[in-house]
Amino acid sequence: MSALFTPLSIRGIQTRNRLWVSPMCQYSAVDGVPNDWHHVHLAQFAAGGAGLVVAEATAVSPEGRISPQDVGLWTDEQARAWEPIVAAIRARGAVAGVQLSHAGRKASTSAPLTGARGTVSPADGGWTTVAPSALAYADFAEPIALDAAGIHRVVDDFADAARRAAAVGFEVLELHAAHGYLLHQFLSPLTNHRDDEYGGSFENRVRLLVRVTAAVRAAAPDAAVFVRFSATDAAPGGWDVDDTVAASRLVADAGADLIDVSSGGLVPHQHIVPGPGYQVGYAATVRRETGLPVSAVGMIDDPAQAEAVVAEGRADAVMSAREWLRDPHYALRAAVALGADSPAPAQYLRAY
Repeated sequence: MSALFTPLSIRGIQTRNRLWVSPMCQYSAVDGVPNDWHHVHLAQFAAGGAGLVVAEATAVSPEGRISPQDVGLWTDEQARAWEPIVAAIRARGAVAGVQLSHAGRKASTSAPLTGARGTVSPADGGWTTVAPSALAYADFAEPIALDAAGIHRVVDDFADAARRAAAVGFEVLELHAAHGYLLHQFLSPLTNHRDDEYGGSFENRVRLLVRVTAAVRAAAPDAAVFVRFSATDAAPGGWDVDDTVAASRLVADAGADLIDVSSGGLVPHQHIVPGPGYQVGYAATVRRETGLPVSAVGMIDDPAQAEAVVAEGRADAVMSAREWLRDPHYALRAAVALGADSPAPAQYLRAY
């Protein structure tokens, strides 16, 4: 029996397999509202056999968007637009998830699809960004350091977005605390130079993420809550895997169910050498040291490779991104390669 095609239950929510679709920004929304592109993009992965389909980084507030073209969940109009997309994913046998995000100092930037780069000015439809400290990323605009009231709003925004997400049928809510976005910026001493209760010590720097996790758990008590970490900043003096292990325990105490382990994205001078499965070791460490369920991500593009990650106990599930773009039926192909029962819809069974 294939380990990759064994169901997994998290907080009573069962995925039919452990080959999952990682969040992938599409930069294709208007005013944060998802549209037909997002519907077809996400539903195809469910038809292609994915166990869990996680929608892209979805902003919890207007200023939390990476670009003006990002999707959001800060209004009821946005929530209504997500509802048929969620229904389409679930109707095709997959669990529907969404990644809740605030980009912090990496917000208000040009979408890659535009061909431009860097900060979008308020005059061109951008906005003033916020962060734990007034430190710019690379040549982006300098952010404003959040005050106490602003931090409280961030917590409330995550909770409100979680409430909307659960109401339209998302069963998995992932908190984006990786890749240099706001929650990650609070975690790392490289970007958090505060001297209040949210800065300085490890306990203070993780405080916002723990508060957000608890608020999301309270707002969506039946949802499975994931937290995505960058296990390391891959830069001197930054966040590292030991910090990730310790923080994973804290968010689990606050209500998180699974840790999604990635890396990097905080600072331009990071040193990362990508390669097949290059982040799996971090996931394995978090799983071994905490006993928590984890997912692994990062160039896990071959069915045999993904099978080994799960079968050997290095992770409980595998997240992939680009391989799903290359082949939206990746799970159907993987099932054939591994000799597992195909999750193909009835309309496709003649091919399997």
